[in-house]
Amino acid sequence: MAGTELADALGFLNVDDYTIAREVLQRGIAAIFAIAFASAIAQFPALLGENGLLPAPRFIARTSGRRLPSIFRLRPFRYSDRMLRVTASIGVALAASVVLGLPQLGPPWLPLLVFVLLWVLYLSIVNIGQVFYGFGWESLLLEAGAIAAFLGSNATAPPLLVIVFFWWLVVRVELGAGLIKMRGDSSWRDLSAMSYHHETQPMPGPFSRLAHLMPPSVHRAETLGNHIVQLGMPLLLFAPQPIASCAAVLIVLTQLWLVVTGNFAWLNWITIVVAFSAVSDSFFAWITGHGWPGWSWFSVPLGAQGGADAARDAAYSSPIWWLALTTAAFLVGAWLSVPAVANLFSRRQLMNASFNRLGIGNAYGAFGSVTQLRREVVIEGTMAEHPDADDWHAYEFKGKPGDVTRTPQQFAPYHLRLDWLMWFLALGDWNAVWFERLLGKLLHADRATLRMLRHDPFDGAAPRAIRARVFAYRFATRAEKRATGAVWVRDELATLVPPITRAEW
Repeated sequence: MAGTELADALGFLNVDDYTIAREVLQRGIAAIFAIAFASAIAQFPALLGENGLLPAPRFIARTSGRRLPSIFRLRPFRYSDRMLRVTASIGVALAASVVLGLPQLGPPWLPLLVFVLLWVLYLSIVNIGQVFYGFGWESLLLEAGAIAAFLGSNATAPPLLVIVFFWWLVVRVELGAGLIKMRGDSSWRDLSAMSYHHETQPMPGPFSRLAHLMPPSVHRAETLGNHIVQLGMPLLLFAPQPIASCAAVLIVLTQLWLVVTGNFAWLNWITIVVAFSAVSDSFFAWITGHGWPGWSWFSVPLGAQGGADAARDAAYSSPIWWLALTTAAFLVGAWLSVPAVANLFSRRQLMNASFNRLGIGNAYGAFGSVTQLRREVVIEGTMAEHPDADDWHAYEFKGKPGDVTRTPQQFAPYHLRLDWLMWFLALGDWNAVWFERLLGKLLHADRATLRMLRHDPFDGAAPRAIRARVFAYRFATRAEKRATGAVWVRDELATLVPPITRAEW
């Protein structure tokens, strides 16, 4: 009897108006985990495997597991390319089970167990992934997965404090990005940033050129709209409904615009998923005229709730131990977030920084500054002993610009890690060790490396020599495209690597 009374007293910790949000959070985060693990299966061995550009076994040997914990440091799971593929395949299977809603059919500890496993497996990969895994969306996925572990199952109502912590995550992602833009680059303050962004972003998409060619007034409106959403909407997630849901919808819409106009791996998609945490069932029903059939009691027609309320209350009476666990998780997360709060108010605000080994309470932010000139490194090879200009042929990457006649393709939420690192290389990271090793792999026609590319001009044969040149790229104007058919216009800036033969290597 006392337990029942206590459960009733703690009933405010349940928020049964966020069942659809919980479904989106659990299934959406799991879907992104599945993509991340699939990416590891396809790319990790070539980039970081036993014979990769930055071999993980060497990294494991010279670093500490205390700072960078990973199961691949343990003897039973010692790193090998085969063990990596097995681990990532298990991750895909676990994530797929959540997407299908299977763990959610059990007790609340079952989704908790699955998400903890996803977190441990992916953290183990990220912590040995070095520069190829040094992106903000890796830590964002891990933190979102850790929080999602405490969302419970269909047997319990969504826990209030866990939903609130998702709102706090959105604040760090969106408000953090908005503040670092205002502090970091005058182009964001004078509203000119978006005049450059679509052209110089890391990996343009099929609509990036069209977005870039829009009038300057539209670009100013884009920049202003970005500031309004990133600086104004996140804190409104804590406001009463329907204000919170409206703020979340605006965040989602701006992220969808970024999805359409670029390739940012899963950054935009996971931001959309976590922003949905503020969309209530009642708001959804108000917009659509009904709920989401099969996901909540809104599948019962409005006005005909008669016996549904009692069934709902019975099904959603969370046990005391679960309320205690989710409250404890919230308090730990709040404590770990203290440095992130200080970071938001710091003049030296950090972008995409982690303050603890668990990766909870991170600082986020993107594009604190905008590049105004696009540089691309083009790698070329030749079979000729004494080549002239026509004897050099370019290796084409899957996502990054190369061939000026090729329209950029859509790859996000899939992450082309090598292509992204090539963008950072062109920003000035000229002495990157991985790039030197990439040239060596191409000189020797390494099959795993060649599979990372879109086009090998020598069909698997080893070239006699290789070189790398730097070009300035810009989108062709409408008149230039009509005249030449080219999507890009480029001008050579410098030779980064002069011709090197296999004998010299």
